[in-house]
Amino acid sequence: MATTAWIVKQKKRDALRQKHWEKRQQLKAEGDYAGLARLPRDSSPVRGHKRCALTGRSRGYMGKFNICRHQFRDLALKGMIPGVRKSSW
Repeated sequence: MATTAWIVKQKKRDALRQKHWEKRQQLKAEGDYAGLARLPRDSSPVRGHKRCALTGRSRGYMGKFNICRHQFRDLALKGMIPGVRKSSW
């Protein structure tokens, strides 16, 4: 499980990204890269990272379900995810 600090840090990045989104788009359209450099570093969209909604794990993230692979397997075996079942052939 991810530490709480990583999850909190990611939420702060998300808030900064939303706060500066319009300003970044305006500066990009004008070609003012010096102005972009003056904005906070964490307001850049590429610095964000997807995390599991249940555990905060960053690796093995499955975007369609918004959870990591470990939680996906546990929930799928319990029948908690509709339309997903264990394959067999």
